[in-house]
Amino acid sequence: MRSFCRHSIFSVSKLAPAVALAGMLVAPLASAQGVYRIVGPDGKVTYSDQPPPAATNARPVDGASSAGSAAPTLPAEVRQAASRYPVTLYTGADCSPCDSGRNFLSTRGIPFAEKTVNSSDDVAAFKRLSGATSLPLLTVGGQQLKGYSATEWGQYLDAAGYPKKSVLPPSYRREAATPLVEAKQAAAPATRTPAGQPAADTPAEVPVTPPASNPSGIRF
Repeated sequence: MRSFCRHSIFSVSKLAPAVALAGMLVAPLASAQGVYRIVGPDGKVTYSDQPPPAATNARPVDGASSAGSAAPTLPAEVRQAASRYPVTLYTGADCSPCDSGRNFLSTRGIPFAEKTVNSSDDVAAFKRLSGATSLPLLTVGGQQLKGYSATEWGQYLDAAGYPKKSVLPPSYRREAATPLVEAKQAAAPATRTPAGQPAADTPAEVPVTPPASNPSGIRF
């Protein structure tokens, strides 16, 4: 049984039939030295064992809690599954099913990215990204699972090759949740100048007395 948020900015719609698990069969995996978290221009997060040509938006995700701290290495089976089928959880405020889904992933030891959908920009981007109208939403690789269902989520994670029980090191800390759409920085308001006064960056005009050789009084 799937659980959806009852108090959210979304309305619940009928769901399309679930994608067959056969599409989630794990192909043979090459040995990966590390996993990179890559943020695309549209804000979509993907994972890869190879950095992109321009790696300005890519960084290792082996559990670093902050820049410069020592990052614990993910176990090989988790690292390989995450490189092939990265997991992202989309959540909202005051959403009990979202909390249940988050706890399920954490207890099972799944490294996942969390995106919050709260602002109007988040909602618009979420609908474009998934077409879903309810939360939570879980993506495992290219598969989208609408609503929380421990049984269904577990089946897809099993098929993707994630361990059935947590094997993450005790020092592992996942990254904090971030908005789906980064907040736009508000521009500084323009300084208004009272009527009759010169602007602060405009030098006041200094009266010029015309020289005696300039009888017409032309001012330059």
